Amino acid sequence: MLKPVCEKTAVPRYDRLCSHTSLRESVQMQPETRNDAKARATSTYNAAADYFDAPALSFWDRIGQRTVERMSLKVGACVLDACCGSGASAIPAAKAIGPSGRLLGVDLAENLLRLARGKASQLGLTHAEFRLKDIEELDPSTETFDAVICVFGIFFVPDMPSGVRSLWRVLRPGGQLAITTWGPRVLEPGSSAFWSAVRNERPDLYRSFNPWDRINEPPELASMLLEAGVYTDDLLAEAGAQPLSSPEDFWTIAMGSGYRGTIEQLDQETRRRVWQATLDYISKDRVQSVETNAVYAIARKP
Repeated sequence: MLKPVCEKTAVPRYDRLCSHTSLRESVQMQPETRNDAKARATSTYNAAADYFDAPALSFWDRIGQRTVERMSLKVGACVLDACCGSGASAIPAAKAIGPSGRLLGVDLAENLLRLARGKASQLGLTHAEFRLKDIEELDPSTETFDAVICVFGIFFVPDMPSGVRSLWRVLRPGGQLAITTWGPRVLEPGSSAFWSAVRNERPDLYRSFNPWDRINEPPELASMLLEAGVYTDDLLAEAGAQPLSSPEDFWTIAMGSGYRGTIEQLDQETRRRVWQATLDYISKDRVQSVETNAVYAIARKP
């Protein structure tokens, strides 16, 4: 199990948490067109960018770093980070390959890309580039890579095997593809507290399922990859926990993650009640941490 590292987090003021205009839809994956699903995820994570790198969400960086460590990237390699977000795996990858290598991070959320560019600039990683791009539009005739990384992103593609095939096509022979996804019980028990509060206020927004639940165990992830024509037996399920220094930390997590799409659909008063009910549950049950279990897969191209 990953050893939790306690971190101090500034307590967010509720009036600040309510200051954003509403989005049309949450990131819940209900039956919809491919473009609708992408628009939903894009708007959610553009909104979540303002909390995405808060200390309470340090699990992004921790799991991104762990993904890169498992790959043992070579100096000078050319690496693609698909669905790179604010750089949780892209920045460690850029450090690992050094200035003689090249790192391209792509994502559909421009606000997250802006954060990634800022980090790379601050660290002097001039060989790292971040581009607004759909992973299903990658063209192997123009760019190929020694390694491809996708952390917490493949499940936002409605047809996951199709998304994997897009990544596999731009991977050079002998290269490696790393897919990291959530394990079971993501952010529990905070997640149950949040969704119970949402159901009480807005049953229509209550989640029907999470897209990552389809691949949250190694056999399920391996099966999905095999459906895409990618075989691997290099899979690892790893337990993790994100410490909460206060109940408010969980609301910070909600604001900087996929829950944000649901929150943005609530009017201010309803949002306040959901906030209060969620924090009351966490406080009453003395919740000290939430689960951040992950499943890692690495496949090597013949």
